[in-house]
Amino acid sequence: MRGQGASAPAPLSPAHIARPRGDSLALRVIAPVMRLVEIPMVACQRLLGINRLAWVFLAPNLVLFGLFAFLPVILNIAYATTGGADVLLADRPYVGVRNFALLGDCANYLDPNSCREDKFWRAVWNTTWFVTLQVGIMVGFSLLTAIILNREIRARGFFRAVFFFPVLLSPVVVALIWKWILQREGVLNAFLDWTGVGGYNWLVDADWAFGWSVFLSVWAHMGFYTLILLAGLQAIPRDVYEAATMDRASPWRVFRRITLPLLSPTMLVVLVLALIKGVQTFDEVYAFTGGGPGTATTFIIQYIYEEGFAGAPRLFGLAAAASLLVAGVLVVLTLVQLWLNRRSANG
Repeated sequence: MRGQGASAPAPLSPAHIARPRGDSLALRVIAPVMRLVEIPMVACQRLLGINRLAWVFLAPNLVLFGLFAFLPVILNIAYATTGGADVLLADRPYVGVRNFALLGDCANYLDPNSCREDKFWRAVWNTTWFVTLQVGIMVGFSLLTAIILNREIRARGFFRAVFFFPVLLSPVVVALIWKWILQREGVLNAFLDWTGVGGYNWLVDADWAFGWSVFLSVWAHMGFYTLILLAGLQAIPRDVYEAATMDRASPWRVFRRITLPLLSPTMLVVLVLALIKGVQTFDEVYAFTGGGPGTATTFIIQYIYEEGFAGAPRLFGLAAAASLLVAGVLVVLTLVQLWLNRRSANG
């Protein structure tokens, strides 16, 4: 037993505290690097203040975003106001709004043959009909599929994966698969010949080629919108449906009075996303039909591509003007979505 005069042991200094094993080498490597990084950060904080220091971290991202987003838009505007077939802006004469005037020179906008740039207006009307049919059919089937997959059915997870699987495929792969099925010596005609019905040149007939292009796009993208609508359905409180069941409401009344109103914000998002995607349709249809037969499946993005990159001469100004018109349409669709969202939120 120690004496009463014995003093308490002195506390251990940090130097005597054992460090965790294995981190000494990492600390020796990282510590000098962090000290070097700390010097400019402290200087920036003293110079700019703590509230403005965030811009130092945002600057690299803003530079990259401006380089790959804002700069192409500015160049596109510059090309739209110049003419000729030269690539360099310095070699292109300034023409003002002549390219826009050329695109809009029409005696009757409902008749592409009366337009000076008739291929552009054929592409516009093809895109308009395509978006109308594709979006209407796709949103309708996506809603129906989401309602079914939201129920307690057997192998529900399997069917959800099946409907979403085409979204994972490359658009070119999707186009080549259906082109292999629908070509004159394809799988569908082989089946029709076997049944005695006889085959058909699906991709040579203009109406059938357009219809199959709509079907191809719906098949390829429906799973994405089904997933969004399914998430919206699962966000609806279950007690609302339980109350409707207790009131003996019919399924149609439940759908009309409960499901659709509560799902309307999600439906609005799906509708606007589908419209924007429909206007931008290019790769899958181009690989599927090449825009043919004739101009039956030539859409606005394909027109821009062919005028600016695939045609001879390459009319960069005309393609840039058309792309700005498309961008304006997409901006309008986005503003409509924001307005409708604000209106539904307020009331």
